[in-house]
Amino acid sequence: MSSRDAILGRIRSAQTLAPPTPVEVPRDYRLGRTLPDAERRELLVDRLVDYKAHVHESTPEDLPVVLAKILTDRGVRRVGVPEGLDRSWLAEFGGEVVVDSTDRPAADLGDLDGVVTGSAVTCAETGTIFLDGSLDQGRRALTLVPDLHVCVVAMSDVEVGVPEALARLVPERPITMISGPSATSDIELERVEGVHGPRTLEVVMIG
Repeated sequence: MSSRDAILGRIRSAQTLAPPTPVEVPRDYRLGRTLPDAERRELLVDRLVDYKAHVHESTPEDLPVVLAKILTDRGVRRVGVPEGLDRSWLAEFGGEVVVDSTDRPAADLGDLDGVVTGSAVTCAETGTIFLDGSLDQGRRALTLVPDLHVCVVAMSDVEVGVPEALARLVPERPITMISGPSATSDIELERVEGVHGPRTLEVVMIG
């Protein structure tokens, strides 16, 4: 008997021992927590900075100028964007704007200097930004391959805790959770950034 047959056999045996009826999992999570806007903003900024993300604040009107400055200061010449991103956001950027599509091989995304996206919802308590693959966020590869991710977060989309944030998401969508730039301390407890995604995360908060 091969290892594969042995594993599949054990799975079949385990399934025969499963309860005859589905087990109902309680979903009585703590929901409905709120904070005044100023406190929610302060909490989110504290968490983002602790994760070594760079935080900027802007009004919707000033967003093109703020984004252009961030990209210019980072030396970005070619920036990738999802197909549904509001093009006016990059009206002040003097470099090349590359609109992503599923026809573009993921490996080619490494040629971009950075990427600009929107976001779905954000959790202030954990400093976690959720992307759900919407048109202003694009496919997962677009935000994982380039070394710089500039993410725009609207305060209207910031919830206090994880249960409140998850309640606003559609479970069937491809969810990516971002808590600071990609980093690991697996080897000798030394922090190394950029291992599984962008080395640099710039967050622009509007509203």
